Amino acid sequence: MLKIRYVSFAVVILGMALCGSPFSAQTPSPSWSPETLKQLQRIQQAALADDYAFRQTAHLTDNIGPRLAGSPQAAGAVEYVADELRKLGLDVHLEKVMVPRWVRGEERAELVSYPGQVPGTQQKIVVTALGAIGIATPPDGITGEVVVVNDFDELAALPAEKVAGKIVVFNKAFDHRIAAAGPALDAYGQAVAYRSRGRIAAAKRGAIAALVRSAGGAEFRLPHTGETGYDAKVTNIPAGAITAEDAELLARLTAQGPVQLHLVLTPQMLGEVESYNVIGDLKGSLHPEQVVIVSGHLDSWDLGTGAIDDAVGIGVSMEVAQVLKQLNLRPEKTIRVVAWMAEETGLFGGIAYGKAHAAEMGNHFAAIETDLGAGHPIGINVCCDEEVSKRLEPVAKVLENSGAGALRVSEETGADILPLQIAGVPTFSPFQDVRRYFDYHHSAADTLDKVDPQELRENAAVVAVLAYALATMTGELARKPQPLPDWLK
Repeated sequence: MLKIRYVSFAVVILGMALCGSPFSAQTPSPSWSPETLKQLQRIQQAALADDYAFRQTAHLTDNIGPRLAGSPQAAGAVEYVADELRKLGLDVHLEKVMVPRWVRGEERAELVSYPGQVPGTQQKIVVTALGAIGIATPPDGITGEVVVVNDFDELAALPAEKVAGKIVVFNKAFDHRIAAAGPALDAYGQAVAYRSRGRIAAAKRGAIAALVRSAGGAEFRLPHTGETGYDAKVTNIPAGAITAEDAELLARLTAQGPVQLHLVLTPQMLGEVESYNVIGDLKGSLHPEQVVIVSGHLDSWDLGTGAIDDAVGIGVSMEVAQVLKQLNLRPEKTIRVVAWMAEETGLFGGIAYGKAHAAEMGNHFAAIETDLGAGHPIGINVCCDEEVSKRLEPVAKVLENSGAGALRVSEETGADILPLQIAGVPTFSPFQDVRRYFDYHHSAADTLDKVDPQELRENAAVVAVLAYALATMTGELARKPQPLPDWLK
């Protein structure tokens, strides 16, 4: 299923790239008048003083709750955001997205035999199922010997009889030193490879289940869920994430002797259901056919309430429209607020948008996504051209007084806007402090209290200033189609 979807994604991107564009690189000229730069300052100050983004974030998390794609809460969130955008005067419509309906089921694991065990006792292991395409254990679970490995190479080096029929545990630690230094996304990328590909690797060696050490920064004995990989050519086996503490426990115990684990994971895939991307247009006054997207994803995982991932992105995007309405400012190009659906379970909303708008891709001037929480914004991520970054220097100057004046050229501007990025649309995101983001990401701790209202306002100010700047700038931005990432090939 995933392989077919990814192949179709590649075809969609090729078609989008071939559609052409009215935008091309030109000799840079002043992009904003002095009056427009003053408007950007007013937008920044208004966003820094407004709590609209926080109130929207609070409603999505506290009142609606977890918004797993295909769930009643996700459907309720669609209707709520659409209604709120209509109140702001946007031209709102829903675009259909077929999404998987996955439910978690029972999750339980116990050590039933291990060195030094006190007779008549067991030890609990904290576990959560990985989605969205998975297979359940029987209702009463499975029991198997545990094999702990630190990486893929270590698994590959084991003799076949050491893995076949066993439960493989990947004990790949999240690198706290990298995260503390700033690039927490790099630390996450190293760890999440085992969540993404561990089940397939274990299944190829004949394992009966795969458990991965949670891809997260904090160690509060909380598991972090997420999507796991699927390969139709390989036997599908149950997969879950365990806490860092329990992964270390298993490593210590298996070093002493055989360990038997009883595992119950009963997730279900209930087929596809109809859902929607929410689209709200603030029509441009001069070039309404040209589009600047501001966005976040509306769905979330179900352990927490999806505050930092990604209700804040929705709140920030809605704040753009709120501030412009408050200041009675109308952009020259259309600013399109998009609440993407089913990012967590496979970029279904972003891919559906790419298909639906392939013929109009040339009129997409730029796209912005907020999907790394609401830590203090340092500036703007610019994909993927130094010349585009230079063009934005006057915008960065406006943002300097809130500590957000940095411009960084980066390919990491958002998963949902990846189809646009690959087609050559310039993409952007807030450049944020994400050192603590993966402490809570995809865990039960992703709740509203993790959102600092002031830092959320700072993020809203960055996105609102950037969106209006892009929607009023003169001239054109260089469009450079990007290669399809390896994980989508």
